[in-house]
Amino acid sequence: MRITFLGAAGEVTGSCFLLENNKKYLVDCGIFQGKSENENEAPFPFDPKDISGVILTHAHLDHSGRIPKLVKEGFKGKIYATYPTIELCEILWLDTVKLMKEEVERINRKNLRSGKPLIEPLYTEKEVEMAMKLFEPVPYDEMLDLNDIKVRFRDSAHILGASSLELWGDNTKIVFSGDVGPQNNVMEGTPSIIEGADYVVIESTYGDRLHKSLEDTRKEFESVILEAVNSGGKILIPSFVVDRAQRVIYEIMLLSYKYPFLTKIPIFFDSPMGKKVTEVYERHSNLLSGEIQKYFLEGISPFQLKNLRFLSTPDESKSINDLDMGIIIAGSGMCTGGRILHHLKHNLWKENTHLIFVGYQAEGTLGRRIVDGEKKVHVMGEEITVRAKIHTINGFSAHADQKDLLTWTDNFQSDPTFIIVHGEPKASQTLGQLLQLKGRKTIIPTYAQTLDLEKKEIITPKVTPKIDVYSLISDLENYIAKFKSQPIPQDMDTYSLLNSALILLKEIDKRSTNI
Repeated sequence: MRITFLGAAGEVTGSCFLLENNKKYLVDCGIFQGKSENENEAPFPFDPKDISGVILTHAHLDHSGRIPKLVKEGFKGKIYATYPTIELCEILWLDTVKLMKEEVERINRKNLRSGKPLIEPLYTEKEVEMAMKLFEPVPYDEMLDLNDIKVRFRDSAHILGASSLELWGDNTKIVFSGDVGPQNNVMEGTPSIIEGADYVVIESTYGDRLHKSLEDTRKEFESVILEAVNSGGKILIPSFVVDRAQRVIYEIMLLSYKYPFLTKIPIFFDSPMGKKVTEVYERHSNLLSGEIQKYFLEGISPFQLKNLRFLSTPDESKSINDLDMGIIIAGSGMCTGGRILHHLKHNLWKENTHLIFVGYQAEGTLGRRIVDGEKKVHVMGEEITVRAKIHTINGFSAHADQKDLLTWTDNFQSDPTFIIVHGEPKASQTLGQLLQLKGRKTIIPTYAQTLDLEKKEIITPKVTPKIDVYSLISDLENYIAKFKSQPIPQDMDTYSLLNSALILLKEIDKRSTNI
């Protein structure tokens, strides 16, 4: 049995692992986000027709988002996932189609004016419909026999329906952590305990840091909300529409019990799929934590508040532009698209606006640039000065932190090799070092690297490693914007360096005209 790492290697997004036994399978097939998003357009480094099945850990787009593209390019096998994951995928994929269509139309209007070739979306509603017909629902904890391999889905307590995978092939057992939730996740409870494996492919999103305790996180959220309310402006909360938004609504409900005046402040969940996702959570409340189920047993939905409005249409979203005060929850969580951009454009420059990040911000995303303190950012093609107060609350994360990850690994009574993925290099390396101190064997794979699980050897990549030119262009744009907004030395050395850079850019322009 072999595994090839075709995403989430050296980065957080694009999860995609090719598993080869007698047949070929993919574990996840997610989109790249942030600095690597242009990789989504590249052809798959394998023939999709050769893939027998996709085993999907959960619905988040960085794990599921390229499956319709896989179908578009010839995949006809089964997609195995939990029932809630299937429901959430349909909602997320159709929303992605809508966003891609709008973006492609915008780009093509520019391309028509400039004489450039028109582009096509990654996939359309047709491919989503085709992909949905390939799903095979799998319950937690039951054995799925695919003849050459066996798979068991275990609750990873990350989002609704999320799974870790136990997978057996020949004489080898490999566990895929998927995205693991905190040990005491408010929304989904505690991750399943898995004790045996030969190999464990483990995520490392927060492998180099700790979340604040639940008590401290709630105190911090309370303080930020009260400060923001007193300032009299809008409170913007970029949020993943799945799980994180529901968690934020629940936390606001708890605060409303303590501060009844909060029930007078309008709250808007501004997302065309927000209501649908929330309904999926309510339908599958039996899979949520005891803390959440308690409210459902009392006839209270912790995701529905009297002062909460779900905004579905663009006109509904625009209708709150002139509102002086309110709490707006909108996607995307990393500010890479979605309606949060519209609200940032209208409010990021205002001093009484409060922007609260409640999730991870990947390298290269607008959210990351704001969190890193950039004073001017580009939003929807316009340069915006950042005057809003910025807050980061990572304690709401649905990801395990460093301590949680180590606790999860401590459950393994065998002596597996831990293969560390789904993290930026520093996070993966830090987690690897800590595991080694515990006497564990570790591997941090690179993109396209193959590991022969039987022979326990690494095979030289058969595909060309990624070269992310567009990420470099984005970095250049950021530096140019920075130089424009702040003083730089007016001397000959600076002039010479900038002139050298200009000469190199002109050379690239010459090469580009021949493509």
